[in-house]
Order: sequence, then C-alpha cells, then structure tokens
Amino acid sequence: MGLVSWPSDSELDRIKTMVAEMAGVSANVVKVVVSPYRICPLGAHIDHQGGIVSAMTINKGIILGFVPSPDSQVLLRSGQFSGEVRFRVDQIQLPDHNAKPNGKIQQNYPSDVMEECKWGSYAKGALYALQSGGHHLKQGITGFIYGTEGLDSSGLSSSAAVGIAYLLALESANGLSISPTQNIEYDRLIENEYLGLKNGILDQSAILLSRYRCLTCMDCKTKIHKLIQPPKFEMEKNAKFKFPYKILLAFSGLKQALTTNPGYNRRVTECREAAEILLKAAGKKAEPVLSNVEQEEFEAHKSKLEPHLAKRAEHYFSENTRVIKGLEAWACGNFEEFGKLISASGLSSIQNYECGCEPLIQLYEILLKAPGVYGARFSGAGFRGCCVAFVDSDYADEAASFVKNEYVKLQPELASHLNKDTSIVICDSGDCARVL
Repeated sequence: MGLVSWPSDSELDRIKTMVAEMAGVSANVVKVVVSPYRICPLGAHIDHQGGIVSAMTINKGIILGFVPSPDSQVLLRSGQFSGEVRFRVDQIQLPDHNAKPNGKIQQNYPSDVMEECKWGSYAKGALYALQSGGHHLKQGITGFIYGTEGLDSSGLSSSAAVGIAYLLALESANGLSISPTQNIEYDRLIENEYLGLKNGILDQSAILLSRYRCLTCMDCKTKIHKLIQPPKFEMEKNAKFKFPYKILLAFSGLKQALTTNPGYNRRVTECREAAEILLKAAGKKAEPVLSNVEQEEFEAHKSKLEPHLAKRAEHYFSENTRVIKGLEAWACGNFEEFGKLISASGLSSIQNYECGCEPLIQLYEILLKAPGVYGARFSGAGFRGCCVAFVDSDYADEAASFVKNEYVKLQPELASHLNKDTSIVICDSGDCARVL
C-alpha cells in the first residue's frame, strides 16, 4: 500500500492558482511546501530535559504555496486568518516577544486574537533564525499558507509545522541548501528566541526527520535520531490489505495558546529545579536538566524534593523507560503493548506532570473505552487541544463514532463548537516536510 496522498492534486492545483494570481505568474512555476503535523506517541514532556522521545508525522498539515519575489519583499496571505503580512528580508528581525511597546512580554491576550494579530510572526521568526545563522537573504517570497481544512490543529504542533514551512520556502527562494539537522535548530530559534516559548526540539525533529510508517526516535540530549520500522507485513502487497493500525485524533474544543498559559513554561522550570536539587545531592556539577541525573541518583535523593517536584521527576524517569520499551514493541509489531505504554504515559501526564483539565481527561478516558483502541494520551502539551489514539484498523470507524457520541454527553458546550465532520479524525502516518 503506497503513501496516502496528501496533499491531493486538487489541493495543489488550488493553492498554485491562488499564488499565481497573487504574484501575476503562471501556476506551473509555483512551488509548494508540505509541512505535516506530528504526534508524539511516547516521550511526553521530557524533550526539554534531554530525554528520549518518539514521534511520527501524520498525513495532515500545513501547505505553503510560494514563488520567489523579484526583490526582497515578502507578501503572505492565509487561509485561516485575514489580512496580509508584508516585510522585507533585508531588514533585521528582532525577537518578537521583546518588541512590545511597553517593553514587557504581553501574554494575556485571548489566544484567537493573538493568533489573528500575529499569524505572520512565524515567517518573521524564520527570517530571524536564518539571519542568526549568518544567512543574508536577498529574495523574498509571495505565498499563501493554510492548514488542513476544518481541522483544529491544537496539540499537533502546528506552530513548528508553520515555522518549518517558512524556513523551507525562504531557503528555496534564496538557493540555500540547509540540512534537516540545521533546520531543527533554526525552528528552535523561532520558538525559543523569537516567540519566547520554552519547548524542546521534539516537534521540529519529528516534522523534518520522520518517514512514512516509521517511528522516529530522538535522544534530545545527544541529538542522535533513528527511524524504527515495524515488521514487514507480507499481506501489505495485497491491494485489499489494511495496515494493522490507524491514528485517531479526538478534539476537545479547548483553545489556549501555549505562550498565554503559564502552565507549560512553569513545568519546564519545575523540572529544572528538581534536577538542580538532585545534582547537588549527588555531588555533580552539570546543567540542571533531568537527563544529567541517573535513575539511581533520583531514587536515592528524591526524598529531598518537594512533592510537586518529585512528581515532575517521577514522570521524566518513568516516561523515559516507557519510550525504550515502546521502541521495542513497535519494532516487533506489538501494537497492543505499544498502546498500553501510550495509555500509561497519559496517566503519568495527568498524575505526575499534572497537565490536562477536565474535558481533556474525560476525552482520554473515553478513548480508553472505545472499541479497538490500543492506547491513548494527550497530544501536545496537554494544556489545550486534543488526544491521540492508536486503534485497530478494523475498528477505527466504530471507535470514532463511540468517542464522538460519548464526549458530547459530558461536554455538550465544548462539543457544540467543534466541526462535526472533523471533531474526530482518522488518519495515517505521514512523511517529512519537503518542497514538492
């Protein structure tokens, strides 16, 4: 069975036509960047501590059609947000979160207002990152960007997908040959330095390194990655063959941008506080991240931690173990065991990392009861958005219907704001970000 077609030919034709009209050129010269959304089956909340994580892309995501400008001007329009974004690539970009009129980082806007006002920040952040890397761009782009239609991208790392799309387009327009590893670093600069978000490199790594049907494993301390393939299924050559699993995305209706919620950044700080105490107790001098603490050192000195810090560290060490076990299960094609580990990850995120809220937790619990579901957990940071589940292919439609019906009983108000056609999405694994 070949790669599930995304984007479709009709989507490609539509975006090429739109860009051609914007730029006054022929549609056949328009290039397209596809930058997929990602899921993280195992390795929740440990990338920023140098842990081992797993990820894969899905066959949904960001599409950016573009042509190089005749000068340094960038002109962008969006399928999700109104207005235009204009700037020049020969102007120096400064970190966005430092550029407020009163000199303060303003984080109290409603997320939808923030996103609409700032949807062009990721393109400017891409320019900032490339300039920080010593690249002096001369050619701008005219482009149109949009995400998979009707899909709430909360929890799927749409921000990293957008940042990477702009990086690839600007690089292509300026004839730059940049490795995936370097683009991981450039997207980290967009998120950490330009936008002020304290996340790790999992999202960018997944989007740039993943391959169809593979599980991407990343050691966030060493930056070493590898692709884990499931066993070859002989029947896959049969056109009627169904791959053993589908990916189920279940959306809660919650909307909250990470940078407007102090929960995410606070948890990162708490992990570092725990690491600092444990390293001091062990007599070690190292950067205060939990990957610099051995499991035995944690067990020996965890009594010195405040209860909430002990929980954060417990999540890190137990999650790291789950990732290692999960990679083995995936390589053996043991999706039942893989699913159990995903569900255990979800439980630890709730109990030890203390993220999630009532609607998300309810959605997680509904998924665990759905027919054919191997396992489920929050997708993304767990402070908004969606849950992800792996489900037996034969039960995917039945599971989706079950989750939709049960969730509306518990959260009728939130469910009423969801697109009924895309509140539950069945999808496949995807490929890496690339210029078509």
